[in-house]
Amino acid sequence: MNTVTYSNETVINFLNNDVVAIQIQFDFKPLATRYNLQWTPTIIVLDSKGKEYSRTVGYISPEEFIPTILLGIGKAFMEQEKYNNAINTFKKLIDNYPKSKATPEAIYYYGVCGYKNTHNPSHLKTSYELLKNNFPDNEWTLRAEPYQLL
Repeated sequence: MNTVTYSNETVINFLNNDVVAIQIQFDFKPLATRYNLQWTPTIIVLDSKGKEYSRTVGYISPEEFIPTILLGIGKAFMEQEKYNNAINTFKKLIDNYPKSKATPEAIYYYGVCGYKNTHNPSHLKTSYELLKNNFPDNEWTLRAEPYQLL
């Protein structure tokens, strides 16, 4: 990751401006034990209290790195019921990385957060339609399929 992803200028700017990045060795105690680090690289999105919201194990290309982190940040906001923050984060991922592997999941949760924020089910149906049109065979489209009935 150091040679390709972490040396990418866009990734460097993101890490310097948008997150608090900490790099530790997989055998560094007690953090390696606390976060069950078994393989490198392991990318974990945590909140300020150390609660884990997403984990990715293995190499991530520069093109997928930022969307992967944004997805984790959005999920953290969603779990904390900060729906406006989650919506904004998912929208940033969807708008800036429309072809990312993380985008379908972001679209799904974008609709969920829109619904939870407003109690308007149209957000769920809109997300399903977007998934169906852009990612017809994706697992997140299948998960959203019941929303077409709304």
